[in-house]
Amino acid sequence: MKFRDLYKYSGALMVVVMMAMVGCDRDPNNPGKEFAPNMYLPVGYEPFKQEKPNPINPQGLTMRLPVEGTVARRNYNTSFGDGDSAKVDLMVYNIPADSISIAEKVLKNPVPLNEKTLAEGKVMYERYCQHCHGATGTGDGKVAEMYKGIPNYTTDAYKNLNEGHIYHVITHGKARMWPHGSQINPEERWKIVHYVQKLQKGA
Repeated sequence: MKFRDLYKYSGALMVVVMMAMVGCDRDPNNPGKEFAPNMYLPVGYEPFKQEKPNPINPQGLTMRLPVEGTVARRNYNTSFGDGDSAKVDLMVYNIPADSISIAEKVLKNPVPLNEKTLAEGKVMYERYCQHCHGATGTGDGKVAEMYKGIPNYTTDAYKNLNEGHIYHVITHGKARMWPHGSQINPEERWKIVHYVQKLQKGA
């Protein structure tokens, strides 16, 4: 190797060493330079991610206290009884989508069956279900004309499905039915279950 080549390579090596020295920082709060930070640092404010002071919120925090009077999801108090959360606490539902058999065995409708809850269930059914399942639950809604495979609640295959099964399907969906857990709150789902069970009987 010629002297000038050695000089050239040693110069490049010095540049690399100097860059490494400048790029390192003893401050543990300084991560140094980042490659493509926009790929993992969101532009929007995320409550559980605080990279730098928020210029809008008090104390520079992204996480804010809930609005006064807000009801925490896991403390949603009901007047339907006390006991296991899967049976009583309407806002907590932890049975996985692929465990419908468990839902059939353990879930009981905590909403009392009476004229009021049945009427409310009918309203929810008409709003979220009737366009597919039809007014009488026979699978003859307007959507069924184009979207085949909608069940008829009064047939032998469906008329004996229990409350846990129905609730689970409303929550997570099944076959061609999409999940409705994000659109219908748990109490409303249980009221729909009451109304669907009425339709199962052909009433």
